[in-house]
Amino acid sequence: MTSTGRFTLPSEENFAEKTKELAELWGADAIRNSDGTHLDESVLALGKKIYSAYFPTRAHNEWITLHMDETPQVYLLTGRVLAEADIVDVPLMDGFFEEQLKPNRDADPHKYWEVVDRTTNEVVDASLWTLDEDTDTVHVSGATPMHEYTVSFLAYIIWDPVEMYNHLTNGWGDKEHEIPFDIYHPATRKFVFDTFEQWLKDNPQVDVVRFTTFFYQFTLLFDQKQREKVVDWFGCACTVSPAALDDFEKEYGYRLRPEDFVDGGAYNSAWRVPRKAQRDWIDFLSGFVRANVKKLADMSHEAGKEAMMFLGDQWIGTEPYKDGFEDLGLDAVVGSIGDGTTTRMIADIPGVKYTEGRFLPYFFPDTFYEGNDPSIEGLDNWRKARRAILRSPISRMGYGGYLSLAAKFPKFVDTVTHIADEFRDIHDRTGGVAAEGELNVAILNSWGKMRSWMAFTVAHALPNKQTYSYYGILESLSGMRVNVRFISFDDVLEHGVADDIDVIINGGPVDTAFTGGDVWKNPKLTETLRAWVRGGGAFVGVGEPSSLARFQAGRFFQLADVLGVDEERYQTLSVDKYFPAVTPEHFITADVHVDPAAREAWEKAGYRIPLSGCGGGQGIKPLGGIDFGEPIANTFPVNEDVTLLRADGGQVQLAVNEYGKGRGVYVSGLPYSAANARLLERILFWASHNEDKYTAYSSTNPECEVAVFPDAGQYCVINNTDRPQSTDVALPDGSIEHFDLDQSAIAWRNL
Repeated sequence: MTSTGRFTLPSEENFAEKTKELAELWGADAIRNSDGTHLDESVLALGKKIYSAYFPTRAHNEWITLHMDETPQVYLLTGRVLAEADIVDVPLMDGFFEEQLKPNRDADPHKYWEVVDRTTNEVVDASLWTLDEDTDTVHVSGATPMHEYTVSFLAYIIWDPVEMYNHLTNGWGDKEHEIPFDIYHPATRKFVFDTFEQWLKDNPQVDVVRFTTFFYQFTLLFDQKQREKVVDWFGCACTVSPAALDDFEKEYGYRLRPEDFVDGGAYNSAWRVPRKAQRDWIDFLSGFVRANVKKLADMSHEAGKEAMMFLGDQWIGTEPYKDGFEDLGLDAVVGSIGDGTTTRMIADIPGVKYTEGRFLPYFFPDTFYEGNDPSIEGLDNWRKARRAILRSPISRMGYGGYLSLAAKFPKFVDTVTHIADEFRDIHDRTGGVAAEGELNVAILNSWGKMRSWMAFTVAHALPNKQTYSYYGILESLSGMRVNVRFISFDDVLEHGVADDIDVIINGGPVDTAFTGGDVWKNPKLTETLRAWVRGGGAFVGVGEPSSLARFQAGRFFQLADVLGVDEERYQTLSVDKYFPAVTPEHFITADVHVDPAAREAWEKAGYRIPLSGCGGGQGIKPLGGIDFGEPIANTFPVNEDVTLLRADGGQVQLAVNEYGKGRGVYVSGLPYSAANARLLERILFWASHNEDKYTAYSSTNPECEVAVFPDAGQYCVINNTDRPQSTDVALPDGSIEHFDLDQSAIAWRNL
């Protein structure tokens, strides 16, 4: 029998009867409209809680077309143009989508733009270049032949990026483009608040204002072929204006350059080690955004409505993990559920009454088309989210898009019925309390708490060759029986390591925000972490942890002594490296399946005679059994006391090291898989000297996980696959309970 509640259903025009039917089937207690849709009166009369998507800074072309100098703006960087003489022309819009972006010729280009000789990285004097407004070309004189030149220029955003994406995806044809506007301008700000005040009066039937979102879009720029050109889900590029830049200078005492935004073409990616100018702009921007968000929330409350923020679209400046978010007065946050990591990104947000997940697939024609089975994606999405929900429960769930599309797929309708009932059952059994965590794990990077569950990401929940080997850390942790927090290098430098932290993880490529960059030049950081590990702490490094781009003091990994591993950067090739024998059996690798034939071949191959340089000591044949993702070349043990667990191809993939009373572990990469999640879990328990706690409520099958709820007196076992699975669960008294689980199943038992 279908249960009810905790479910938000999307609806649309002329679909009232089917909306009522699906609301009953899925147990919906709330109904929402999606972008480009409205709710029928008969739907409003169903007695459900009504959400209404509200866009504070778009969908009012009648205003902004009269004030086109008050659209949001972005600093763009042109392509590099080679000077072949002392004069060079740089076209502005080559490679950009002219229906989205338009150069700002209103503000003085010589004050707000910048021409840079990229060969020397010197700024070209403003007297040496002019703008041809008819052709949107900058003419540069006094150029040096064979040097490359760029222009960093302000551009208006004249088509809302998200509405544009929806428009192009759904083929909305000649529907009018929605132009965004920037509330930094007093006239537009007044229009936004006056319009919202009137909207509140005109929409008494609305219970929840679902702000989608507020004022500034994350960086989402398209090229002339309507493809994504620059996408950074955390990017602040689309937040500038001459007025804001001038106010920033007054408040902070220095002027930002265009280069502080275009960043040589990196556009201040969250992967970049954050610099002072970037941090100051985030503080300045979030102060302005939050003050105005609070006004909208207060107005909603005065009208008797809840204020809900969508974590997406124009979320920039809200910073839900930055101190003070709870002061905004928002009632709820809703966000798109792509996997376990994005589930935790929403569920862990402090300072709101409840959180809600928008599950996939979105009811759009790119998924709901004849011949496709959307239920496959629906169940896959649910399995990824469920393991995280058990660890940090979101309060509500729902979907988005066009309900009329989803209704054409009966198998998908049945799948959602099952998912919704199971979601509510989890809440009913646990009271919305998270499963017990047995260890406290801290992720150490430049951003710390402010980017909780946001590390190793470029675009929301989308895979990337350069990132998946690290993103798997978070995805594994999102459903693991540990408590997770995010700390910054500044936290460690100022306060040391908190007493309750069991394990610290630092991982990523060199010279990124996630490994730290030049922060490792500060000896206090290495002193603090070394002392903590020697005193009994546990440090896990992934990829190029604690690395410095510039070879320093004979080390690339600054904590190589803790990890027992370093990376050859072609500076010490004349110094021999000797690999000890690989240890194929260890607590950490106990659950790693190795094909018996591969194991036999590996044992027969024996070990190479140690070679000079990097390499030697590892088996001739790879032992295998673990996916380490993209390889980290030329890693080696710093001495022969290090325990190698995998060392294929002349470099170290997995090693452990005793360090005083503590332990270090090195892993070259950790893409997400059930096997790798199990491997990381064992790493954490071993590194923190908690092997004796590992067995109780562990599953013999890595595809199945166990969550324990002491207050509810229950535990559950979940099958994270689309195939039947069997597993044994060890109980604290030493007994074993066997489970045969259908695909995607969950089984509950009393403690």
